[in-house]
Amino acid sequence: MIHSSEFGALRAFAAVAEHRSFTRAAEQLGVSSSALSQLIRGLEERLGIRLLHRTTRSVSLTEAGAALLGDVVPAIDSLADALEQARTAARRPVGTVRLHSFHAAADRFVVPILPKLTRNFPDITLDLTIDDTVVDLVGSGYDAGIRIGEVIERDMVAVRLGGDIRQLAVAAPAYLAEHGMPQTPKDLLQHRCIRWRWPGQPGPYAWEFFEEDRWFSVAVEGPLITSSRTVMMDAALAGVGIAFLKEESVIGAFARGELVPLLADWSVPFPGYYLCYPQQRQMAPALRAVIDAIRAGATD
Repeated sequence: MIHSSEFGALRAFAAVAEHRSFTRAAEQLGVSSSALSQLIRGLEERLGIRLLHRTTRSVSLTEAGAALLGDVVPAIDSLADALEQARTAARRPVGTVRLHSFHAAADRFVVPILPKLTRNFPDITLDLTIDDTVVDLVGSGYDAGIRIGEVIERDMVAVRLGGDIRQLAVAAPAYLAEHGMPQTPKDLLQHRCIRWRWPGQPGPYAWEFFEEDRWFSVAVEGPLITSSRTVMMDAALAGVGIAFLKEESVIGAFARGELVPLLADWSVPFPGYYLCYPQQRQMAPALRAVIDAIRAGATD
């Protein structure tokens, strides 16, 4: 459709000059011959000069028209190329995707897919921030995030990755031999506990347990506070105190007899990690490629 704009008029002029015919040019542009004639006449009036010689049998360029055509055609071709490149980019996965992920989620769902992702989509740059802080994904400029379900913002699309998570209190046999084994969660208040500071939160995380259809928390005390779950594990293995860790991370230590599970009856699974991103009508192909890769990897 031809609009009453300079570009539309110049494009129409170039078509008439190429075909030397209003009829054939109108067919190419999908307009009527009369509409095309009016568009050219309007361009000539705005420029104050005749561009075409018209007879009942032929159309030819004036000297001014030939000069204008020589300048216009390269510009139109260049603009057409730019528009086609934009259309191609809109279909091809290319660009930077900013992803925010909790540490454990990145190890489990992102790192394993990197070889295949980078091989299949060489024009995508994954800008990955690994941090347990609960950030405003949209406000912080992230395209997507991976986090546990309880801290996902409203109005976000949330896709579940993997199964449930279970956290367990654990301790080394040497610690239990010296300090005894807690029988209930409240007994932890009498023990030396290794506490985790959730980044971005004002105080250490209160350990959560489940009893009689409800969750409750225990604000434990102890000699060490850390934001590193690796340090928590190492400290527990060294007998510093009781730690609260994801079951999947300590199964090997249980098998080797290095750690002992505690209070298992009060520790129940809860929904695990989700891939979340803002609702959007048109998703960039690069973001779609990353999301699809993470989802596929989570089911492998």
